[in-house]
Amino acid sequence: MAEYKLKTPLSEEDVRKLRAGDIVYLTGVIYTARDAAHRRIMEYLKAGKPLPFDLRNGAIYHCGPVVAKKDGQWIVVAGGPTTSTRMELYEYDVIEKLGVRMVIGKGGMGKKTAEACVKYGAVYVTYTGGAAVLAAQSIKRVIDVHWLDLGIPEAVWVLEVENFGPLVVAIDSTGRNLIEEVVEKSVKKKEELLRKPL
Repeated sequence: MAEYKLKTPLSEEDVRKLRAGDIVYLTGVIYTARDAAHRRIMEYLKAGKPLPFDLRNGAIYHCGPVVAKKDGQWIVVAGGPTTSTRMELYEYDVIEKLGVRMVIGKGGMGKKTAEACVKYGAVYVTYTGGAAVLAAQSIKRVIDVHWLDLGIPEAVWVLEVENFGPLVVAIDSTGRNLIEEVVEKSVKKKEELLRKPL
């Protein structure tokens, strides 16, 4: 297990050296995107419309931040991750078509996302759930916001972060999926315990 400090934009080389279990601290620009934002991204792609933001070599964060306006500026009060499995349906296309290098969330993602990580040089990293206020401390400022009509949690927030983490690499560009491995080991252990006589 190694520790890395990375900056956006991320290169394919940056990402392909990461291995499941590594720790990453990220500095630069990240884009929040939850279910509604992913659906709209897909609508834009299908219609051939350009997105109002550029995700190439960037990082998407599965997050619906709590924000407030102070002196005319948006401030992120809490910025913890949301469950990533809901975005599994979209993430392969987002990685393939938009060149995303890092997806940040919690709870894990599936085989299609892992496939895209291998093929296009991306990773899925997790941030600790329940640490939303801690996450907000790494968010230096809100650069922009898109699609506020979707609602504050579902809009795409463009955030400048500094040493955002620790992020644990859960799916690397070899396709290794740490969360699936832990679940498989747990199931195996449970079955062993159930077979033991009382």
